[in-house]
Amino acid sequence: MRTLRIRTFIMLVFFFISLVPWLFYVTVHFMETKTLSFAKSGPQSEILQRHLNETIHMIEAGSDKWRDPNWQNQLHTQMQQVKMEVDILSASDQEIYRSNPERHGSLSSTERFSVVADGHLLGRVVIYLPKSSTVQMISMFAGLLLAFFIIGVEMRKFLLNPLEKMSFAARQIAAGEWEVELPRSRITEISEVRDAFEVMVKGLQKSFQKQAELEEERRFVIAAVAHDLRTPLFALRGYLDGLEQGIAQSPEKTTKYLAVCKEKSAQLDRLVEDLFTFTKMEYVERKLPNNTIDFKLIIQKSIDSLSPLARQKHISISSHTTDDCFISGDMHLLERMMNNFLDNAVRHTPTYGEIVVQCYKEDEKVNFTIRDTGPGFSWEELQRVFEPLYRGEESRNRSTGGSGLGLTISQRIVRRHGGELIAGNHWEGGALLTGWIPARNMNGIRGGISL
Repeated sequence: MRTLRIRTFIMLVFFFISLVPWLFYVTVHFMETKTLSFAKSGPQSEILQRHLNETIHMIEAGSDKWRDPNWQNQLHTQMQQVKMEVDILSASDQEIYRSNPERHGSLSSTERFSVVADGHLLGRVVIYLPKSSTVQMISMFAGLLLAFFIIGVEMRKFLLNPLEKMSFAARQIAAGEWEVELPRSRITEISEVRDAFEVMVKGLQKSFQKQAELEEERRFVIAAVAHDLRTPLFALRGYLDGLEQGIAQSPEKTTKYLAVCKEKSAQLDRLVEDLFTFTKMEYVERKLPNNTIDFKLIIQKSIDSLSPLARQKHISISSHTTDDCFISGDMHLLERMMNNFLDNAVRHTPTYGEIVVQCYKEDEKVNFTIRDTGPGFSWEELQRVFEPLYRGEESRNRSTGGSGLGLTISQRIVRRHGGELIAGNHWEGGALLTGWIPARNMNGIRGGISL
């Protein structure tokens, strides 16, 4: 379907409005004059002047025949041919002859003169000339009205109807009807607006679907975490009740009860912190700070914070990092990410196991890996390890104390920083997490590192 631009359409409209009245005028002019010549048009045209001169000559030459019926018939015939009318009056203003007793209003221009012979006034003559310009002006006005009518119909077809349909479609979309057929138009600008509107509708539909999915995920997370909070809460309340009621009668039993309470409170703290971070990552779209961060220091801080837990299980944590691992981002989120990695590794690594952390720069990326000597991921876990609240069947009782949100949160933190995270198994056994984050360009930076 060929399209027109609005400026081209408007130019065609003006051309059509000018053409139609002109065609009407030319047609009427040709019907009246039998010629297409417009030179000296009006009552002073050559043809009209010639007819007028012939009529005046006939009246002056036949002054002695004014009352002769034959002469009057001859004059009447000539008046009809030239589309004129005449009145002949005597010297005393009495009517001698009138070519048309019922004169109509189409003749208004007049030519008056007196006929004198031998110094005596014989009479007066009034000649009524045709009003051809009036008919032509009426025809032009009629052509103009017709042009406006046709233009109005076409403008409604090409401009108004598509816009009205698009407005109706917008109201349907606002009401939640996504399957709406947008109108097409042969005007380029309207067609472009339609295409842009269609892209916007698809974007809104995709955003709405994503929002619905996020809402469903949010409800699932809240319900699951609320359910998981009950277990440590019940255990904590039970042991506290035991302490309050004096069930723990020996110092050893009291110490055991307090250790369990401390463990359950720590588990509650992890659940709440994971839920808060997950919600923050999902719904708070804030711009990341442009700080220069040494990723090597983040790794070391996380190792230091997890070392006490690792020593309890006799797990060794070693790091192999280079000095050029500089990135940009949020220090708190990155520390949270690395803590999740190491906490997950410590919880799943058996006693006397080993955890190895590596970090190095390659091209424009800072690569990192976290490997443990635990059981690794099963095939099903590898497919769903980054899903919120997913845990393998063997750990559904939360014996390891995890919330099921740690790796989900960590992956989203990595992606927020422009990188990617992949879960897998090392060829020698154990889980292997591999990721990268865009490196910070250190050219021109002086004065150390901003933390």
